[in-house]
Amino acid sequence: MRRSVGPLLIVSAILAAGLVGLTVGRSNSPLPGWLSAMLPAAAKPSPAEPAATGPIVYYRDPDGLPDYSQTPKKTPSGKAYLAVHSSEDLSFEDKAPEVMTAKGGERGRIKFYRNPMGLPDTSPTPKKDSMGMDYLPVFEGEQDDDSSVKVSAGKLQKAGVQIEVAERRTLNTMVRAPGIVEEDERRRSVVSLRFEGFIDTVGNVTTGTHVHKGQPLMRIYGPNLSSAAAEYLSALNARPDAGIGSQALKGARRRLENLGAPPDFIADIERTREVPVYVSWPAPQDGEIVERMAVNGMRAAPGDVLFRIVDHDVVWVMADVAERDLGLIAVGQKVVVRPRAHPEHPFTGKVTVIYPHLKMETRTARIRIELPNPDNMLLPDMYADVEIATGTEAPVVTVSSSAVIDSGERQIALLDKGDGRFEPRAVKLGRRGGGRVEIMEGLAEGDKVVVSANFLIDAESNLKAALSGLDSGEKSQ
Repeated sequence: MRRSVGPLLIVSAILAAGLVGLTVGRSNSPLPGWLSAMLPAAAKPSPAEPAATGPIVYYRDPDGLPDYSQTPKKTPSGKAYLAVHSSEDLSFEDKAPEVMTAKGGERGRIKFYRNPMGLPDTSPTPKKDSMGMDYLPVFEGEQDDDSSVKVSAGKLQKAGVQIEVAERRTLNTMVRAPGIVEEDERRRSVVSLRFEGFIDTVGNVTTGTHVHKGQPLMRIYGPNLSSAAAEYLSALNARPDAGIGSQALKGARRRLENLGAPPDFIADIERTREVPVYVSWPAPQDGEIVERMAVNGMRAAPGDVLFRIVDHDVVWVMADVAERDLGLIAVGQKVVVRPRAHPEHPFTGKVTVIYPHLKMETRTARIRIELPNPDNMLLPDMYADVEIATGTEAPVVTVSSSAVIDSGERQIALLDKGDGRFEPRAVKLGRRGGGRVEIMEGLAEGDKVVVSANFLIDAESNLKAALSGLDSGEKSQ
């Protein structure tokens, strides 16, 4: 009897397997419990997987190899690639929970699902669009906050969104402008006569010679000057006891002064009691002779320019500043001037004058900078590059320039409110410099703003506002 038990069990197992095959093949009803317990795990039928839906996204290798194709194809062995529908494709979007914490700590549930492309299409249940993208959940209370928009963490990561904190900084904007060196108008003078005279000799001075104040330039004879000198000598000799206080003496001296007689010439008459034939004409100031018209033996009429002298110890630099930068310039600001002939030797000065007229052709304003020039390195008509440091001494609230979306009519920044929620804020801008911009209104120190890929969030915010407008319009009807 012991030997017959084995064959009986084998026969029973074969009959049960046949019965299972007939049952499974003819009916979808579950197996009896006693039969299911007798069957091994491999023989138990697996639950049916849901049928794939949606359009075909791509084709994958039938053997599970990491090989994909956008069109139908076969392996070298002749096996056809398997089609992957949109419902079978992986999704990297964060799945929102059915229940979340809303504002104020209250619990909120999903109200509906909206089209991921911003189309006016909603669904009460999760679904996908024609491209296989999941509809986005809209939670209770989310529609009430029209000023903010929520973006999933997966989308933020793929878009490369970066956040920065608004902080107080000192903005320094460098305004650069071309300039040209010019003479100081107050340090120019000419040498001319107030009477008709004749130049006897000219001193050893030429164009470019540096002269000092009082240095003789030429020797002149003038009939009118000699006549006035003789009259003054007669007044001195006629009333020696009265001194120079008498009216006649004062009149004779004033006539010499009106003719431009040098003080040394008058002093020589009083000392020697003689009228010199010639008078040595002195230089009126220190500087370089930039023009010499006097020649030995020439006749000089009243007002003829015989010498031009310019003092170059202080020069002007005239810079043309663009109209958009004019508001940053003020009198007294520090300026660094780099002459193109000596770029390694910068000069430091200050803005002294902002001219009140704008050049219509170039839309630039001219400013004047005074510079000391003790070594005469700066020559008139020399080109220079001007750098004007502008900015605020006190720290101001600033953000990166990329944080501001400027459409021309509005300037906004996207405020990070946490938990993937962003709110567009209208801001008022101030000065710019160093890649940052001053925020005068709209943000406070410590606010977090989006500095990268903010246009994507702004676009989604605009779509949400437009959809809200459509919804309100339909409700009002």
